Amino acid sequence: MHITRRHFGMGALAFGLSACASSPLVSPRSSALPDDLKPVANQAYSAWVNSFQGRARARGISQDTLTRAFRGTGYLPGVVRRDRNQTEFKRSLEDYLSIAVSDERVSKGRAAFARYRDVFTALETTYGVDAEIIAAIWGLESFYGERRGDVPVISATSTLAYDGRRGAFFESQLLAALRIVQSGDITPDRLVGSWAGAMGHTQFIPTSYQSFAVDFTGDGRRDIWSEDPSDALASAAAYLARNGWVRGQRWGSEVVGSAGAGTIIQPQANGPRFAVTQNFRVLKRYNNSDAYAIGVGHLADRIAGAGPLRTPFPPDANGLTKDDRIALQRGLTARGFDTQGADGVIGPNTESAIRAYQANRGLPVTGQPSQTLLRDLS
Repeated sequence: MHITRRHFGMGALAFGLSACASSPLVSPRSSALPDDLKPVANQAYSAWVNSFQGRARARGISQDTLTRAFRGTGYLPGVVRRDRNQTEFKRSLEDYLSIAVSDERVSKGRAAFARYRDVFTALETTYGVDAEIIAAIWGLESFYGERRGDVPVISATSTLAYDGRRGAFFESQLLAALRIVQSGDITPDRLVGSWAGAMGHTQFIPTSYQSFAVDFTGDGRRDIWSEDPSDALASAAAYLARNGWVRGQRWGSEVVGSAGAGTIIQPQANGPRFAVTQNFRVLKRYNNSDAYAIGVGHLADRIAGAGPLRTPFPPDANGLTKDDRIALQRGLTARGFDTQGADGVIGPNTESAIRAYQANRGLPVTGQPSQTLLRDLS
């Protein structure tokens, strides 16, 4: 059986990267939520909820659960806006890895791995999934628990179910969320996650939670939201194990020189090549993306002490290498046009800084990096 964890709505590089894109909000939620992620009056939504509750009772959800779960919830306009404004875009693998396996994510991963070494060791023994792989998923999904999301899941999933663009899917997530509350695993006020309902340290959607979540601590609750990440990490390990993870097999490796064994992929033209295994395909069931699976595998290797990839990526369409782009970002920032960091990834902050610099210098305002701009800043 092909079991897939639908990863949605996080912009997760998923991009977390659900965590990596820095979009998930950090708890506590009451003061952190932007205004458009707070409930507003909407009569049509309220009528939909009343109708849905009848369907939910017919599916075994008690009135007491419905009353507790919907108390204080409501229509979230920001959820609909984010769902409709998701932009399809493709980052290069180099840009993806610059974020997913940044120096900060590696150093935090090594520290988190050391802090929970006993938990990771126990998980590897129990489920057969490499401890560093579990740690890397944690790092990509929620930045090691720092960005778990704090949007009420009942409000988010009911808003998206009512909106109708993916109504049937989100109604199934809402029903699953209500079953989580009814089971006693979590109270409604702690049932929080991303704007689209992905939850906890490892960003499970409610249906995946129901299928795979684990009470690893033995306290009677499958608590993937707790400050203690044990249940969430175990749930991710259980997910991979049940999807066919092969104990003792690596995810893959970079190919340097001769082709090597296994299936060879090269996601970016003229960039690194990778020999991948069955476990690479299992990682793609967590998030169906070659870049994501490579990001998890490479981050796991780095957490374990390995160095960066050995094969350089080619210059980008503007003829700039990653080092060039970093130099450009640093040059702009040094001149008062802050790019909010220098990681070699040209995103909205860098484009805004370029436009401001170009306007200041009386140049054509394009917002695009170039070799000429780099020379001007050198």
